[in-house]
Amino acid sequence: MADVSGYCAELVRAADRDRYLAALFAPAEHRGALYALCAFNSEVARVREVAREPLPGEIRLQWWSDVLRGERGGEAAANPVAAALLASIERYRLSRDQLIELVEARRFDLYDEPVATLDELETYADKTSSAIFSLTSRILCGADAEAVAEPAGRAYTIAGLMRVFPLHAARRQLYVPLELIERHAVKMADIFAGRSSSGLNACLAELRNVARQHLAAARGQLPAPPREALSAFLPLALVGPTLDRLEHSDAFAPAELAPWRRQWLLWRAARNPARLLGGVWQG
Repeated sequence: MADVSGYCAELVRAADRDRYLAALFAPAEHRGALYALCAFNSEVARVREVAREPLPGEIRLQWWSDVLRGERGGEAAANPVAAALLASIERYRLSRDQLIELVEARRFDLYDEPVATLDELETYADKTSSAIFSLTSRILCGADAEAVAEPAGRAYTIAGLMRVFPLHAARRQLYVPLELIERHAVKMADIFAGRSSSGLNACLAELRNVARQHLAAARGQLPAPPREALSAFLPLALVGPTLDRLEHSDAFAPAELAPWRRQWLLWRAARNPARLLGGVWQG
């Protein structure tokens, strides 16, 4: 198990460094499961980049669904991420249904159909990022913490999607809800051509406000000590600063937080949970 845990840790360090660093602040006995979960998440999140076409992507995602349903025993045992994930599912009683829903939600990524409404975007976030927050919480403290996982995942998803807005626009993939685009009279041709406009700026500003509302809701629902419960939500420390940076940059050239600053923000929140709670807590 040590070998597959190490494999998962290296995969997460390369593909999802924020969650890799966050896991370093968790108790050592739980890190293997955290890396297994995040490695699985990275594998299904990057299917479009790896497969490049919808059909191979569908096949990859179907394989993961089959693994979670117990239908690929030999193949799963030979795959280090699948083997580590299945062991973690058994040890921590993680919800297979929740993981299967996450895989199914990722099918949306394979195609260029736009997100129609804000509700649709939030549902996507609930089944992806919110699920990861929920499952991480179960690993660390034995509870799903759904009340905080839902808004946390929505805030984290929106901030993340806005960071990669130029990439999605370049391949004509749109996660900014059509209802917001239409409300601000933004031309789709301008988005796909990489042209900024006052309407687009207003549209993205509204979406940032939605993310901030979810961030505030998550902070209001964060669990009391112990620290293990709070450490499940360490990545939230990056959302506010990310939104602030995006607010002062062009949509097609989003200002990034430097890697050292992302690491420092996670370290600071781990040392002082008040950074997550939005208040004062003496631990």
